[in-house]
Amino acid sequence: CERDYFDVEDVRRILTAAKQHGLKLRMHVDQLTNGGGAKLAAELGATTADHLEQTAADGISALAKANIQPVLLPGSVYALGSKKYPDARAMIDAGLAVILATDFNPGSSPSPSMPMMLSLAVTQMRMSPAEAVAAATVNAAASLNRVDEIGSLEVGKLANFAICDCEDYRELAYWFGISLVRDVFVRGERV
Repeated sequence: CERDYFDVEDVRRILTAAKQHGLKLRMHVDQLTNGGGAKLAAELGATTADHLEQTAADGISALAKANIQPVLLPGSVYALGSKKYPDARAMIDAGLAVILATDFNPGSSPSPSMPMMLSLAVTQMRMSPAEAVAAATVNAAASLNRVDEIGSLEVGKLANFAICDCEDYRELAYWFGISLVRDVFVRGERV
């Protein structure tokens, strides 16, 4: 839902039809304007609502009541030169399990760097390092209905993880301009 692109009624009609055909909804909303997208995501029972830079308190409340996971994409805010990051603190305080991602694309977020996103989450969106890491891992896995197999290191999960050269996990958000990754494991095997 964005002014000059799709209004709320267009999106409601299209996504209602999508739901009737068995599709799950992941919505891009309120990036450039507060067009009521967060409230519509709640109304339609979307799995996630992405961006949310312009979402007001009533939209955050609607997401919380409907338990819609917010996907926060700070790379696009940074790359577009905007100053308005999503209000992650209000979302977390409302009980929402926020997700952190890159939105990697050539138009509005030309960075695949998760360390950069972690840094922006901590420095610009008032998330703690622990909240940012959880948003990038276990919360993201939950949004994909895969929390039983990925997103954290636990017995019985796939063991997809990276080993980083740092003494403390908080350094992941601090050292955003370099890669701290030393080793990568997929299904428990070093790749």
